[in-house]
Amino acid sequence: MQYTVEITLELPRERVIELFDDPDNLPKWQKGLQSFEPISGTPGEVGATSRLRFQMGKRRLEMVETITRRELPDHFDGTYETQGVFNVVKNQFIAVSSNQTRWVSENEFRFTTLMMKGIELLMKGAFPKQSLKYMEDFKAFAERGVDVRQG
Repeated sequence: MQYTVEITLELPRERVIELFDDPDNLPKWQKGLQSFEPISGTPGEVGATSRLRFQMGKRRLEMVETITRRELPDHFDGTYETQGVFNVVKNQFIAVSSNQTRWVSENEFRFTTLMMKGIELLMKGAFPKQSLKYMEDFKAFAERGVDVRQG
């Protein structure tokens, strides 16, 4: 499954990248993120891997991020692996004006187990909605300081 979502932020691209690139900010806009733990490589650089742990209601989710491209302020790409799912994310940050940035996120999901392939069919529309929700939460955090942990 492939899809693209995008959002425009009312901030200069440099500020968007500064906030996006700081791992301490992740729990402020990625609802349910409990921990972000570097595993190997230089954190934030191509080839680095990190473990992300989420609590989503009663469900726990653990995934491994691998950074595949880091050409900031233009591009930041990675893969995210969890049981039965392999996700490729390609982020592009476009300066629309001196105070406006468009964030475009191309996503590809590959489902590797029969159960996850079934979930893909049943919940196909939920994946783009969740990706856009993270982007909207980042926008609220970046523009207004809204922290998802406090809402």
